[in-house]
Amino acid sequence: MTPSRRAPENWADFAEAEPEFAKTVEDRFGAFTHHVLATLRKDGSPRTCGIEVRFLAGELWLGMMPDSLKALDLRRDPRFCLQANPGEGTGMGGGDVRIAGRALEVADGAAKAAYVAEVEPPQPFHLFRTELTEVVRTYVEDDTYLVTRVWRPGAPVRTLRRT
Repeated sequence: MTPSRRAPENWADFAEAEPEFAKTVEDRFGAFTHHVLATLRKDGSPRTCGIEVRFLAGELWLGMMPDSLKALDLRRDPRFCLQANPGEGTGMGGGDVRIAGRALEVADGAAKAAYVAEVEPPQPFHLFRTELTEVVRTYVEDDTYLVTRVWRPGAPVRTLRRT
């Protein structure tokens, strides 16, 4: 028997299911401009690159320079992991936040035109919308617990605490 597959979930789906968690993640990404994107090279090894991200119109968007290695990686294999900039020092205000999923390139059309109107990126560029497979936040609670919250499509948020 084959397990049923859920429809891919975008940022709006996550935000509707977990509004407080989604706001925390957006705020964490909003604290800094540059973040870290991990993609997969041709040989399957990881590549990390800096990136700016946007949360617009219910989507998490990844914009990239033309023919950048990260764009070529995502065209070949759409899997990615995105980590919010931790900021200065070791405080990590808001915690460590990561998003994983698939990035799908957006061809010319209404979605890309709306993005261009809002963001005004340098032209030309690659634009990817994301389908989420996991959102994770790790933070310290009460100077006692390391807390990890994990969301995956179709499942409730799991919270793990370690001392």
